[in-house]
Amino acid sequence: MDFTFNSEQDAFRSVTRSFLAEEATGAYVRAMLENDRGCTDALWDRAVALGWPGLAVPVAHGGAGQGMLELVILSEELGALPLPGPWLSSVVAATLLARRLPDPLLLPQLANGSQRATVAVEETGTRNPLESITTTARRRGDQWLLDGLKPVVIDGHTADVVYVVARDGDGLATFALDAPQGELVPNLDVTRKVARLVLNGQPSRRVGPAHDQRSLLARVIDDIGIAVCAESVGASQRALEMATEYAKHRVQFGRPIATFQVIKHKIVDMLHQLELARVATHYAAWASEVEDPGRETAAAIAKGFVAEAATMITAENIQVHGGVGFTWDVDCHLLFRRVKANDMLFGRQGWQRQRLADLVLGPT
Repeated sequence: MDFTFNSEQDAFRSVTRSFLAEEATGAYVRAMLENDRGCTDALWDRAVALGWPGLAVPVAHGGAGQGMLELVILSEELGALPLPGPWLSSVVAATLLARRLPDPLLLPQLANGSQRATVAVEETGTRNPLESITTTARRRGDQWLLDGLKPVVIDGHTADVVYVVARDGDGLATFALDAPQGELVPNLDVTRKVARLVLNGQPSRRVGPAHDQRSLLARVIDDIGIAVCAESVGASQRALEMATEYAKHRVQFGRPIATFQVIKHKIVDMLHQLELARVATHYAAWASEVEDPGRETAAAIAKGFVAEAATMITAENIQVHGGVGFTWDVDCHLLFRRVKANDMLFGRQGWQRQRLADLVLGPT
């Protein structure tokens, strides 16, 4: 089986990389750390012109109609910076959910970039994102009123719409809440803005099929998790490149540290873990794209393995840099923060490993 990308996908990566090199320099990324919105209108408008917001939106709704492989390419390039902004929240997560439900009212606005959305799924109490949900929805006329707390909503303070997953009496369902205005809260990953969303009777509209949406939501969370893995792969690739370049130029005891056996071993181990993480992510994206029977297993493998591998790679990058690697001025910590926080999003690795065991061996 050929796991290389085709010429159109390679061209998309090349254009994306060139755009980011021009528009999202290191200085821009650093400036956005202090910006509560995490993205300038100018960059968003340029991304809209390139078609990023509509990348995965069906053609019938004004999008490009691309799939998981293209989202993985974009996510890898964004994760390498790592770029602040509503990319995972709106371009990936909300769009994948809107497409799967579907939500024909919001999809055209997501495609043209006039609206940004996010998803509010996880709460506290368990590793499975869908098992911990206690937020409720009660019907009043044509509206549904939401009550509960969503402590981790990516870009929940700036999104125009948030898809809230709540219990409606029949199971889990999705509700579109306009102008959520969540409270910005501190986050381990300083390049990603996270909000706390308190729900106290806010009116919303129910979206998607009338029955319990658990299986639909589980599928979307798997796909979002694959994009999260791609971000971590991109960050890991950047970490490997940083470590390799630094080792070539850092001189100790009269010679570059790249000549020391211990540094060679570190970098080889980083490369080994990176290639395994990359293959796992690309395979999971392909399996999702073609509806392969092993799709769910592939998603669990990717999310479980990549989180551990990326943490190791970005941590070793800090070690190769030595004392300077711990300073604010070097990007090592930004990459480590991104991959460490990614582990906690949309199903952390501990649960993924347990889930994988159940898929392979059967539930205990």
